[in-house]
Order: sequence, then C-alpha cells, then structure tokens
Amino acid sequence: MTEALALEGRPAGRAAAGRAATLLALAVAVVVLGLLSTAVGTRIVAWTDLLAGLQGGTETIGQAAVALRIPRTMLAGLAGAALGLSGAMMQGVTRNPLADPGILGINNGAALAVVIGLAWFGMSAAASFVWVAVLGAAVTATFVYVVGSLGRGGPTPLKLALAGAATSVAFSSLTLAVVLPRADISGGVRSWQVGGVGGATFDRIWLVLPFLLAGFLIAQLSGRKLNLLAMGDEVAAGLGERVALARGVVALGAVLLCGATTAICGPIGFVGLVVPHVCRLMLGGDYRWLLPASALGGAALLILSDIVGRLVARPSELDVGIVTALVGAPVFIWIVRRQRVREL
Repeated sequence: MTEALALEGRPAGRAAAGRAATLLALAVAVVVLGLLSTAVGTRIVAWTDLLAGLQGGTETIGQAAVALRIPRTMLAGLAGAALGLSGAMMQGVTRNPLADPGILGINNGAALAVVIGLAWFGMSAAASFVWVAVLGAAVTATFVYVVGSLGRGGPTPLKLALAGAATSVAFSSLTLAVVLPRADISGGVRSWQVGGVGGATFDRIWLVLPFLLAGFLIAQLSGRKLNLLAMGDEVAAGLGERVALARGVVALGAVLLCGATTAICGPIGFVGLVVPHVCRLMLGGDYRWLLPASALGGAALLILSDIVGRLVARPSELDVGIVTALVGAPVFIWIVRRQRVREL
C-alpha cells in the first residue's frame, strides 16, 4: 500500500516541479527583460554604463538614460503584473474565457471617471486620480455584472461579454464627448487614453503602490476560492465556500489592480486576456499556480511591449497600449474561434 501511494504521488510531484520550473522561467524572463529595457531605447547603453547607472551613477549620457529608464521599467512590470492578475481573477469570478478589464469595459469606466473629474470638477491632486479611477472601475464592474445578469440564465459568459463590450464602446464615446469641448485638456487626455508608461517617476509609482499591493495580497489569497468557484456555485457552497462573499472579494482585488493601473498608465487593453490564456495552456487551470504565472507573464509582456515600441519607431516610440492591441486582437479572434465560449 505504501508503494502504491508513493507511485500515485510521483505524477503529482512531477507536475508540481514542472509548474515551479515554469514560474522560475517566467521570473528569469522578467529580470532579463527588465535589464534589457534599461539598456535599449533611442540610445543603446553600453554594459559598463548600464551597471553604473543601476548603481545610481549619472556621470555619462548613458548612465543618465538608465536612471530615467529604471522607473519606466518598474512601472511597466507592475502594471503588466496587475493587468495579468486582474484578467485571471475576472475570468475566474465570471467563469468567462473572454473576461478582461478592457473587454468588460472596466478600463474605460475608470478612464471616464478620471476625465469627468478632470474636466468638470477641476481635479488636480495626483492621489485623487487614483481614488476616482478605482471608484469608476468598481461602478463599471457592478454595472456590467448587473446588466449581464438580466434575463433567463443569469450572468452567462456571453451576456457578460456583450454587456462589457457595449459598456466599453459607450463609455469611450462619453469620454470623447467630455473631452472634445475642452481644448485645454484634450491633448493630454488623448495621449493618456492610448495607454503607456512613458514619463514614469518613482513618485507616481509610490502613489499607486498601496492599491497594487492590496490587490496583489487579495490575489494571493484567492487561489483556493477561484478553484472552488470553477467547480460551480453549488459545489463550492457544498464545500463550505460562501460564494457571494468569495466573488465580491476577488472582484474587489481585480478592481483595485486595474483601476490603479488605469489611473497612472491609461487604459491598456488585452494584457488581461492574452496572458491568463497562455499561462493556462502552460500550467493548467489551478489558480494557485495560474495567478502568480499571470502576474509574471503580464509583467514580461508589458516590458517587452515597451521595448518593442521604443525600437520599431526610433527615434520616436509607440506606446505600449498600441503594441498590446496589435498583439492582443489576433489572439482574441483565435480564442473566440477555438474555444466554446460558455464558461471556464
């Protein structure tokens, strides 16, 4: 009997080792891409200047370039991790393979809230932008879920996707309607709406870090809850999980992550859709592994997108929101064609 138990444990042990190796590879990729991001741009920095710049040196132009790129790279990593995590959490909460902060309209809801605060209420304090963006994301998520729950069958994946798409288009149009009469803010708002990490500073990062850390903590505690929810509400309730509370807590974490990211970077789409699907193909559907993998994969994707945006348009650059859209749109079509879009 002991020998049988040992043999049964080997496949599980090998699977866990494989998943751990995948997470390690993703972490190494994030570090390598982070170093590459500080070295590559309009000016290619030599390794000697890179090492000196990472240690705080600013004596040469290359070292000064590294000093400017460090907060940009950190912001890209944090924003990518937040968007990847929020996408995985939303897919788990809604059991919808198309769930994503952009597709469900949550990014555009946060953006609309910020624009209204800026144009109508003269909002100028940096901290206010974060709080208003999180509030806008929360209201939008609630609205989409309520609309998607109407009618027979409740909140099915298809109804949520349609409600989110309609809400996203409507809020994007409303944002334009608010901005167009205001020539004094329209230029800055339109640039921010594209989604990017240019102009990042440590002050901006510290501003959103508490919200991101709160979202990361909730995600860390959500793996088991999402695994139970994936079995169905009745099974989860039978196993002792309070379904409504679990959904609310996980949704709160996702809203904090995508709201704070939208406030500082603008609405960046498709990261929360693409990354969880790729990670699910590599690691399976266990959210205890999927959530950290989505965070690392999102960070790697956004840092890589920022590098690509700087290289393909030198001496100018493409914002990461454009690059992720070019990558994400074909993947979205592939998911729709490949998957039976019912539920996870």
